[in-house]
Amino acid sequence: MTPSDTVERYFRALGERNVDAAAACFAPGAVDRLVGQRELSAPEGVRSYFQEFFAAFPDLSLEVLETAAADDRVTVRWKASGTFAGPFQGFTPNGSWIEIEGCDVVRVEDDKIKRIDAYIDSGDIARQLGFLPAAESPAEARLTRLANLGTRLRSRTQGGPPERIAEGVWIVRGGFPARAMNVYLIEDEGGVTAFDAGIEDMAPAIRTAGARLGGIKRVVLGHADADHRGAAPGLHAPVYCHPAERDAAESPNHFRSYWRWDKLEPPARWVVPRLVPVWDGGAVQIAGTVSEGDRIAGFEVFDLPGHAPGLIGLFREQDRLALVSDCFYTIDLRTGMKALARVPHPATNISSEQAADSIRKLAQLEPSAAWPGHADPVTQDVVAELYRAASRH
Repeated sequence: MTPSDTVERYFRALGERNVDAAAACFAPGAVDRLVGQRELSAPEGVRSYFQEFFAAFPDLSLEVLETAAADDRVTVRWKASGTFAGPFQGFTPNGSWIEIEGCDVVRVEDDKIKRIDAYIDSGDIARQLGFLPAAESPAEARLTRLANLGTRLRSRTQGGPPERIAEGVWIVRGGFPARAMNVYLIEDEGGVTAFDAGIEDMAPAIRTAGARLGGIKRVVLGHADADHRGAAPGLHAPVYCHPAERDAAESPNHFRSYWRWDKLEPPARWVVPRLVPVWDGGAVQIAGTVSEGDRIAGFEVFDLPGHAPGLIGLFREQDRLALVSDCFYTIDLRTGMKALARVPHPATNISSEQAADSIRKLAQLEPSAAWPGHADPVTQDVVAELYRAASRH
């Protein structure tokens, strides 16, 4: 028996609505993958699904339009039609008539189906069943406007379009509160490197900005706090950090062991700890580490510990631009309001004294501009302002 014979037998069983015969065509443990929807495990998962499906469409007819075979794989393009006359996956029958086309890629082994990848247009099915408005209808136009409104509202926290801040460098601002989380995109061999990853909700905005700039090649974390690793799992790119941050980055724990919320004044003492799990996208798989002296997309890595043990910054000699994560704050953690540059709040520092030393180390580089992980940069009288920041606790 050829693979085509096995597949023909399977589609004949489906056409006859013979669920047991269709299920018998599968090897035990085989997978029927409804792409974008679910995976069915054979034989019981397949049997259960098609029993419900044929009960929902009792007059279903199935026609094989064409097949193509190569080695152990057979591709089948098919057409089905029928009346939605019974409940299906929680939906109440409404008598809609559907006509759909699909394509199954079937792999056969020892005269049994080992895997199917089934492709159908679920949006078209939803329209035919009345669950979505008809294409190009006034109702679809209203739904589109509503979806766009939702996108605009979400952009208030997810992040807006990238802003160019220097040659080959863009910032994506997002997050709650006050869109004060900063993610930097640096031109890098036809795409971009993301420096820091903001909060989880920012992932769509960062992905969009990165895609328009050629794609995100890698993510480098300034450090592993929840509001800097948050979107990293959703960016689908290798992630790097300082060796001292690796354990924290790969941990499912939202909180750092040295954080002391009792050092925060109310109401921030109660609000911030509740925001941290909301910001966090969870544990990050680290592809590798970077340390002081390494080169990344035209920038040099330098260590700025204190707020976190492995906090790093990036410095570009040609224009003296510094991207420095949480080396300093220009936001008041207690109120969420913008403020003069200062040492990060002691409630979240492993060492405030070391953090102050790192700000002074940054000043010694004589940057032309220093862009932090939150809120606004220091761009005027930068060196003097950084030395003043080191004295503000």
